[in-house]
Amino acid sequence: MISFRLIGLATFGSIALMGSVYFFQHVLGYAPCKMCVWQRWPHVVAIAIGIIALALRDARIAFLGGLAALTTSAIGLYHAGVEQKWWEGPNTCTSGSTEGMSATDLLNQILAAPVVRCDEIAWDFIGVSMAGWNSIISLGFAIIWFTAFARR
Repeated sequence: MISFRLIGLATFGSIALMGSVYFFQHVLGYAPCKMCVWQRWPHVVAIAIGIIALALRDARIAFLGGLAALTTSAIGLYHAGVEQKWWEGPNTCTSGSTEGMSATDLLNQILAAPVVRCDEIAWDFIGVSMAGWNSIISLGFAIIWFTAFARR
């Protein structure tokens, strides 16, 4: 029984974290960089794992939730290190499909796109950036997931 409470807690944690990043993005206007988006995917996976584990009443897959949480924690740590200039981050950018676009439309799309650098801290709280907080909080989620797995 305790395993399912822990799974619910970790799942809700990822849901709340995803809600907060979308609040920062869509309400407060903080556009995400590429590495910010990378950190979101493992949370989506953890949420799906949590829903499946709770629906099937099977705590064995909590281990996978722990791996997802560890993954986003590691990406967050890497991103925080890039922001602190401890190491270099990716030097590539991505964009949507340009197929069928005229040169003028492509230029307008480029000029309208927000420039968000992975090596600049957009927001911090007590000296820790969003990426750093994601790393810390997600490590806590990983501990919850693995505890749920151990108590199954």
